[in-house]
This record gives sequence, structure tokens and C-alpha cells, in this order.
Amino acid sequence: MMNWRNNSERYGALSIGLHWLMLLLLIAVCACIELREFFPKGSDTREALKAWHFMLGLSVFVLVWLRLTARMTGPIPHITPEPPAWQELSAKLMYFALYVFMIGMPLAGWLMLSAEGKPIPFFGLHLPPLTGESPPLAELVEEIHEAGGVIGYLLAGLHAAAALYHHYVVRDNTLRRMLPHRD
Repeated sequence: MMNWRNNSERYGALSIGLHWLMLLLLIAVCACIELREFFPKGSDTREALKAWHFMLGLSVFVLVWLRLTARMTGPIPHITPEPPAWQELSAKLMYFALYVFMIGMPLAGWLMLSAEGKPIPFFGLHLPPLTGESPPLAELVEEIHEAGGVIGYLLAGLHAAAALYHHYVVRDNTLRRMLPHRD
């Protein structure tokens, strides 16, 4: 039976489950905003995809705090064999960038909707605006949010490539630590 908490050898079920759930959520967030382009502006399908983009993005924002708590309250499993110091530093910088992304992007989306004077949907709730209506602020935050999306694709791609590199080339336990345990 798998432990819920991390130990020195591998991540616990909570960290593993949140990692893969967040991946699926991020894929869904991206898919919603990219697929909306295939539908005419103002159409029900396009508007539904945008609403799902907002709600799923805010779900990432909610879950990232649980994920951070799990990461900060338990040990980080050791990589065997131990990687060089520059790789450990790179990994720490990547994790920092990914957490900034998972916090910053939903906040930017929430701020953008607020500045546009639009409702902030969250599964039947309407969240309060973070600011008053401000078209110039909305435009600025939208540009930042779109650039952040491109950066997010890059970060996720680098993160996945590094995990695969460690698994297939270096042959260490980097990826196996985050996979469900098979008894």
C-alpha cells in the first residue's frame, strides 16, 4: 500500500495524485482556450470553452496551494544516483518557475476578467472582482497572460523532456519517484 506522504525514497500518493491531476487540468485549460478558435465569436460553444478555461484555470490556482503544502511539509525524495549540482539547481529553478506559473496565470486571468468588468465564473459561483473595470489594465494583463501561456508551454515541455532524459538516458529514479508504485 502506498503512503499518502512523501518519504526519502519516493513521492507519496497525495503528491503523485496532485502532480498528474494538475497535468490533466493544465492540458484541459490549454485545450479549451485553443479549441475556442474553431468556433465563431459569440457562439455558445466558444463561450462555453472560455468559461471552462476560466474555471479549470482557477481550479489549478486552488490545487496549487495544496500541492505546495504537500511539498513543503514532507521530504523531497532523493535522486539515485545523485545528479550534479548544476542539475539540482536547474530543477529547483524549474520548480520555482512552474509554481509561479500555476499561481500567476490564474491570478492574471482573474485580474483580466475583473478589469474587463466580466463575471468570474467558478462552477456555479461568481468570484469577486480583484479590481474595478479598467480597459487599459485589462489589455495589459491580457498581453501578459498570453505571453505567460507561451512560457507555460515551454516550461511544461522542458519539464517533461528533463524527466524523460533522466529516465531513458541517465537511467536514474527521477521519473519513477513520481509514478504510482507497483507492488
